[in-house]
Amino acid sequence: MSAVPDRDHELVTPQLLRSWRLPSPTGGKESRGRILIVGGSAEVPGAVLLAAEAAMRAGAGKLQVATAASVASILSVALPEALVRGLEETPGGALAADGVDRLEGLAEGASAVLIGPGMTDVEEAQRLTDRLLPTLECPVVLDALGIASVTADPGCLGRLQGRAVLTPNPSELALTLHRDADEVSDDLAGAALDLARQTGVTVAVGGVVSWVASPSGALWRDESGGAGLGVSGSGDVRAGVTAGLLARGAEPDQAAVWAAHLHGRAGERLAAAIGGLGFLARELPAEIPRVQAEIEI
Repeated sequence: MSAVPDRDHELVTPQLLRSWRLPSPTGGKESRGRILIVGGSAEVPGAVLLAAEAAMRAGAGKLQVATAASVASILSVALPEALVRGLEETPGGALAADGVDRLEGLAEGASAVLIGPGMTDVEEAQRLTDRLLPTLECPVVLDALGIASVTADPGCLGRLQGRAVLTPNPSELALTLHRDADEVSDDLAGAALDLARQTGVTVAVGGVVSWVASPSGALWRDESGGAGLGVSGSGDVRAGVTAGLLARGAEPDQAAVWAAHLHGRAGERLAAAIGGLGFLARELPAEIPRVQAEIEI
């Protein structure tokens, strides 16, 4: 377990979340926001599928997915709720930065954009985000290789004026801060705060304990979850939940804190039903509405 730093933080509990309620939808699917998820590759199409379902389970109203052309038709069948657009890809099957031009219309109408799940080429990912981020006006979640532009330039999100959430895992957090992984794992909270202050956006990092750091200096600790969440695809689900909550109108800090707890409690529910280890990331999204309903009683 990472060391608990001697600094002020709030413990995330259902009581805290009940005092910080999510925006309530006022009408049909348009009132719950339109989300665009950019990611995937020929080798890892499932990451987008996990993130997309999680975003919808978190309450987003309309779903749009942009992914590698070779897997777009497969994802369109797996996600009948979505508009799926195929983008140019590299010879290795990764998203190519040249495909950004095909995102213009989708991004303009989005309430939130998630970039990164399933991307596999670091250089192309950075080129893509370098070109896409300056065009976005809505809140953004950057996950996995979607954080590549931030690694190169922590100030690249300045124009979003705080309307973004970074969702790195501990190793990605260390890479983004250009620090030793052991140093970061010893104080995830401090590292998350440092990145939040450098970038001016919210940072949510998972582990045995999850931390959410605000650029304001506020810090939240979430102890829900368990070892079972350390499984392939789990981070994609959490990023999708975060983006889905942003699409509904949650503020970045709020979306990140709620997502950490919803994700953790979903893991606890599966651990109770299946076992502490052995449940799959694909089983997490279906638990999200149930956990949310329990909290909002």
